[in-house]
Amino acid sequence: MSEAAKRESMEYDVVIVGAGPAGLAAAIRLKQLAAEAGREVSVCVLEKGSEVGAHILSGAVIDPIGIDRLIPDWRKKDAPIDAPVTEDHFYFLGPAGSFRIPNFIMPPLMSNHGNYIVSLSNLCKWLGQQAEALGVEIYPGFPAADIVYGENGEVRGVVTGDLGVARDGQHKDSYTPGMNLLGKYTLFAEGARGSLSKVLIARLGLRQNREPQKYGIGIKELWELAPEKHRRGMVMHTMGWPLDNRTGGGLFMYHFDNNLCALGFVVHLNYQNPYLSPFDEFQRVKMHPRIRPFLEGGKRIGYGARAIPEGGLQSVPKLSFPGGALIGCAAGFVNVPRIKGSHNAILTGMMAAEAAFQALREGRANDELTDYEAAYQTSAVHRDLKRVRNVKPLWSKLGTVLGVAAGGFDMWCNQLFDLSLFGTLKHGKADFATLKPASDCKPIVYPKPDGVITFDKPSSVFLSNTNHEEDQPVHLKLKDPSIPIRVNLPKYAEPAQRYCPALVYEVVEEPSGPRFQINAQNCVHCKTCDIKDPEQNIVWTTPEGGGGPNYVNM
Repeated sequence: MSEAAKRESMEYDVVIVGAGPAGLAAAIRLKQLAAEAGREVSVCVLEKGSEVGAHILSGAVIDPIGIDRLIPDWRKKDAPIDAPVTEDHFYFLGPAGSFRIPNFIMPPLMSNHGNYIVSLSNLCKWLGQQAEALGVEIYPGFPAADIVYGENGEVRGVVTGDLGVARDGQHKDSYTPGMNLLGKYTLFAEGARGSLSKVLIARLGLRQNREPQKYGIGIKELWELAPEKHRRGMVMHTMGWPLDNRTGGGLFMYHFDNNLCALGFVVHLNYQNPYLSPFDEFQRVKMHPRIRPFLEGGKRIGYGARAIPEGGLQSVPKLSFPGGALIGCAAGFVNVPRIKGSHNAILTGMMAAEAAFQALREGRANDELTDYEAAYQTSAVHRDLKRVRNVKPLWSKLGTVLGVAAGGFDMWCNQLFDLSLFGTLKHGKADFATLKPASDCKPIVYPKPDGVITFDKPSSVFLSNTNHEEDQPVHLKLKDPSIPIRVNLPKYAEPAQRYCPALVYEVVEEPSGPRFQINAQNCVHCKTCDIKDPEQNIVWTTPEGGGGPNYVNM
C-alpha cells in the first residue's frame, strides 16, 4: 500500500471499473438493494470514455431477460429499446449467390423474435442516468490504470490514470496525479480483454484449469439507408464468403429506428493466414448481391471496432478473488451462436452486486465473494452458455460447413435432451498461436475502395470520432521494440498492419531499412493487437482519460 499512501484517496463501499452494461447493472442493483434494506451503500463507477456510452459498441440485438430483471418497468421509463425484431434471416454466402438457411431447422434458442434491436451505446447512457438517479457516482474520463493491493495480496481498489504527462514521460504544467479509489469490494467490468482484468487473471491464476479465452474482432458501420430500403425490425446474419472454410465469422445487419442500419462483420481471431485483413474482408462482403442493394442510395455515418470474447463456458475464469470480482465481458459471457452477451453482462453484474451487498450487510470487506461464483454456477447465464459450449470449438476444428452443421446438431441435443454427444470440447491454442508463417500462405489482394459502398481505414477512423491527446505516452507498449521488424516481419509479414482496423500499425520503408510505426492517435480501443500479436509483444494500456472513440448511436 506504499503507492496508495503517496496519492489522494477516496473510499467507497464498492468501486466498479467500467460503465458498460455489467458495471452499470451492478451499480443499479447495489442501490436497489440498499434502498430496500434502508441502508446507505456508496458506489463509484469509473469510465475511461469521455462520457458514458462513448466507448460502447455492439451489434446489437439484445435478449431483454437482463433488463427485465434489473428494471422491470423499463418500458415506462423511456428506455431506448423500441425496435422489436420482426424478421429473422440466416444466409450462407457464396462468391456470387446465397442460400437461406430455413428458420425451422435452427434450434429455438437461435430465434431472435422477442428480442430488440438497440444502440448499446444509447442504452448504456440511459442506464447511466438510472444509476445516477439512485445516487451512484459516475466519473467519465477517468480510466483505471492500476490496481491497489493490500498486505495479503487482496484487491483494495484501483488507481486512476495520471493526467498531464508528456510523451517523453515528463510532467507538463497541467500534470495531475491519479487518485486511489478504494473499496471494500472492486468489480471489474472493463469489457473484452480489459487491461486490469488481464493482469488480475494472470496474477491470481484465475484461468487455472480453464481453456484459453477465444476472441473475434467485430467491425461495425452505422448506415442511414434510403427509406425504401429500410425494413425496421429486420435481422440478417450470414456466414461463408468472403471468408474461407477454415476462417470463422460472418456479417450482421440490423434495421432499426428511422432508416438506421447497424452493419457489421465478425472474424474469429484464430484465423491462420497472416495476410488476412478483417477490415478489408468486411469491405468485400458489402459488395455481395445479397448485401449491396440495401446500401445503395444510403450513407455511412458511423464506424467502430471491438474485440468479442468467444470462448464461452470453457473459458470463463474463476470469477471471484479476495477483494473483488470479474463481471460481464471482462470474464467472457458471450453466447457465440446467438451473438449476444449484453443480457449475460447485466445478469452477472446483478449477481456480483447481490453477493457484495450481502457481504457488506455482514460487515465484511476485501474478502472473496464466493456467493457470486456459486450463484453463477446455477444461473440462467451458465445454462445459456452450457447449451452452446461446443459450437465454437466445432467450428474451429471442422471449418464453417461441417462445423456449423455439427454445432447445430449439438445445440438441438442440448435443447431437447440437455446433453451433448461431444461432452465439453476444448479450444486448444490461444488465438495468438494460430498464425501460419507467411511463406506457407497466399497473399490476399483486396479491391480498392470505391468511397460509396466500400471505404479505407483513415476515412473510417474519422467517423469513429477518435481522439487522443498527442503529447502523451504511447498507450500501446512493446515489450521488445525489435520484435516487429526482427521477428514478425520476416516470419508473418508483420500482421499488425492488417489485423488492426484503424491503421495504428505500419511498416515504413526507409533507406536504412523497414521501421515499425505506431499511430496511437488512431486507436479505437478494440484490443485486437493485444490478443492477436503472435509474439504477445504488444500490451494495450489505458491512455489519458477521455481518449479514444466517441461513438454516437453505436
